[in-house]
Amino acid sequence: MKAKNIGKLTSFHIFATSQELYLKRNKITMRNQLMDFIAKKGALKMPKALTASPALRLFAMATVAVFFAGCPSDTGDLIGVQGRSPWLHPQPPGMVYVRTGTFHTGQGTQDVFQSYLEPNKQMTVTGFWMDETEITNNEYRQFVHHVIDSLARAILDEETGGGVHLELAKKPVPPEAGVALFTSRVDDPDDLEYDPNAFDNEGNPIKYINYDEPLDKKYRSKNGDNFDEILYRRMDYQGAERFRFKRQIDTRKLKYHYQWQDLALAANIDRDKYNAMNRERFLVDEDVLVYPDTLCWIRDFTYSYNEPMARQYFWHPRYDDYPVVGVNWAQARAFCHWRTHLKESYWNRIGLPNTEDFRLPTEYEWEYAARGGRIGNRFPWGGPYARNSKGCMLANFKPMRGDYGASDGGVYPVRVDSYFPNDFGLYNMSGNVSEWTSTAWDETNNSFVHDLNGNYDIYIKEHSEDAKEQQEIMNVPISRKRKVIRGGSWKDVAYYIECGARTYEYQDTSKSYVGFRCVQSYIGRSNQDSK
Repeated sequence: MKAKNIGKLTSFHIFATSQELYLKRNKITMRNQLMDFIAKKGALKMPKALTASPALRLFAMATVAVFFAGCPSDTGDLIGVQGRSPWLHPQPPGMVYVRTGTFHTGQGTQDVFQSYLEPNKQMTVTGFWMDETEITNNEYRQFVHHVIDSLARAILDEETGGGVHLELAKKPVPPEAGVALFTSRVDDPDDLEYDPNAFDNEGNPIKYINYDEPLDKKYRSKNGDNFDEILYRRMDYQGAERFRFKRQIDTRKLKYHYQWQDLALAANIDRDKYNAMNRERFLVDEDVLVYPDTLCWIRDFTYSYNEPMARQYFWHPRYDDYPVVGVNWAQARAFCHWRTHLKESYWNRIGLPNTEDFRLPTEYEWEYAARGGRIGNRFPWGGPYARNSKGCMLANFKPMRGDYGASDGGVYPVRVDSYFPNDFGLYNMSGNVSEWTSTAWDETNNSFVHDLNGNYDIYIKEHSEDAKEQQEIMNVPISRKRKVIRGGSWKDVAYYIECGARTYEYQDTSKSYVGFRCVQSYIGRSNQDSK
């Protein structure tokens, strides 16, 4: 056996064919290689030729045991912190990898006047995962259901004083029996995610929602109220607000509360590391109403009948795989945070490192992804035309005055996986619905942003429960609330579905033609790396 095979010890394979093989190796080198093998916690994988012979298998196992026993615990060498397993960024389901690359951002057609405002610029974008489709109604509905479930559990905890009782076959239950906490402090010593001794600003113990306890109508509060009756009284429309006496959830109560760190603010003003500021200044609390604005279908089009879409588009199962609309910029960001927390909870349960947060793409990440690795292409599929050689439309947009669906087959938005994907595997980067980005709008972004992951960011909170802060929000000039949207939509002409076309909407508005998709920055150099 040639000596070059010994190098494969660090790849979790041990090749042993005879005792002479080990005697020829330097003992110290073998020990270091085995130490590296042990540190990575690899599983022993032996060739079939070795495992086929009982004698060879016994010899290999004995040799490994000798090396295990002979390795010192501390050699005084610089070996780094041990016990850290190798890790590669896993591919999130439903996302595709957009590799690191350089491209020229800017318009794809001749526009002399626009060239002065948005000159083409070379930009480098580092790798990231991106949703292959726009976020669908059904995916966003999962977010809404989470908020409904959380609100229900918080209400039940408040109404029942932290405990409930299980009614079994209508038999009397002692007051101390059948108690199940729906919202409680985390007191598990093995749970390091939350602080079990945390208190809010008013000195009250912080409570965490226990989602593992099922909500069952068999439960009753200590005073005998049925859970269903409590939730109806606290969560549904009441009195004259009821429509045809139906039971419907009051969407004005569906608020999602979350917290995030403003690292850009911290980096800009907290520069003295020996006299660091109180980081409370950089922690931002958000309360966002999450239910989509279904009335945008009526509001966006004057003298037009779109009421059926207002009634059916978000909730009807026929539209489950259609892009969610009526979601403003703040709601899209809240969805990204919830999605991050949902995934991090899973990683924490199985004891693996967390990944980067889900977020909205910057406008340059979006444009680079839309171009699919091509250079100077007008559309994601190349171009320069929006039809193929057979005259079929390649995207869902408005090709002519008054023509919303005769040519492309979709009067309104269509399924998110309609039409062909681009070279990165991304669907509907042109047309269907425009998409929110994280970038603030300025006519001259290309002129002043950095050429590495360029982005222009202005953060204005949408709403605050504090009256003084809310007044400050109301006084912010409306021009500072503009956010870049990209891709064009089902109601736009061909110019707006070009890769380089830019326009904006206000962050606190919701439209029937604007949706979003998420990205996640890749941790590491490339997904092609094996270690």
